This record gives sequence, C-alpha cells and structure tokens, in this order.
Amino acid sequence: MSDDEKLVGEYPLLPKQERAQAKRNALIDSGYALFQEKGYEQTTAKEIAAHAGVATGTFYRYFSDKRQLLMSLLEDKIETFLPPEISWFSNNPVATLASSLEIHYNRIQELGLRHVLPELLSKDSELEAFLETARNRIHARILSGLKQAGEKGLIWDDLDLDTVAWAIMVIVEYGLDKTSQSEKKDRYQDIAKLICRMVFPPSILEQLSKNDVDN
Repeated sequence: MSDDEKLVGEYPLLPKQERAQAKRNALIDSGYALFQEKGYEQTTAKEIAAHAGVATGTFYRYFSDKRQLLMSLLEDKIETFLPPEISWFSNNPVATLASSLEIHYNRIQELGLRHVLPELLSKDSELEAFLETARNRIHARILSGLKQAGEKGLIWDDLDLDTVAWAIMVIVEYGLDKTSQSEKKDRYQDIAKLICRMVFPPSILEQLSKNDVDN
C-alpha cells in the first residue's frame, strides 16, 4: 500500500524502545480481540487499554483514537476480505476454483474482523471509498482474466464480461455467509460450479476436465 493510500494518519508516537513497542503491540492485540468479541462501536479505548493491562493515557500515547488502531489492523489486509484472483486456464477449473475459495474463506476466518467492516462502513466514508477502490482493483483483475480466456475461445462469446466480473465478486463475497461450518466443504464446490457454468460452455468444461484426467 502506498503512503497516499494510508488510512491511519499520523500516529502520536511510534515507539523505538522494546518495552514501549511491547505496550503498543499489546494494545493492538487487545483491540483485535475486543473488536471481534464486542464489535467496533461497543468497544472503547478505555476497555482496550484495560484489556492490555495499561492506563488509558498510554492508549492515547500511541493511537489518536480506536479508529486509528482498527485501521492499523485493516489497512494491509483489506484485499484479504475480497475475492481472490481467479485462473481460468486450469485443466480443471471447477476443482481449481473450489480450492482457491477454500483457501480464501479460511484466510478470512483466521483473520477475523469481517463482521466489523459492515458496522464501520456506514459511518466511515474514507474507509468505504478505500474499500471500493480495492474492490475495483480485484474486479479489474477478474475482468482481465476473463478477457484473456475469451481471446482463447474458452468462454461464452456473448457475455458482458464487466457484468460477469461483478457477478463473480458478489457470489464469492456472499456465497458462504449463511453456510454452517459443516456444510462449507460442499459449498466451495457448489460455488465453483456455479461460476464456471456461468463462464464456460459445457463442451469446454468437459474438454478441460477430460484433459485433466488424461494428464
């Protein structure tokens, strides 16, 4: 991320001594835990400090407010929450995409904080604009891949690729939101099939799968 894209602004202090760095890191860890547990709005700077075992004044020594702490957690991870780049040139597109989706959703699960974003977006226009820019970058990558696949005659020739790229993003972003953990394994495959059937003619999917078996 370039400096002009940063959402955190200037920190009050960036510690150099190991002890001070440990306090700042403890505050970040506490914010991470409390934002996941209670949500952003219900968490206060005082609670973050108490959870970290430091005084509230220490919080403000390192962060202007709780938003700055949250942005420090999110700014380098925004694209983690967005759909992964998709390869359309695999011998078995469904299996390859299902595997990518599993990795993507597991990464989101490990990172946490996803439920904090909708809570914050309605109140933070800067973050909303930043996230939209990130989504546009992902969309451009998916669209570029679709165009390359189209040039090779692999996909339906009457698709509006811009619309398809956005549709894929929506499917990936929300495809597992209401799915239980036990159902997710099958859902990766189901979502991958849906996307691939939307993009590839049946004859192409069959041929690609046959090539995979032959190899």
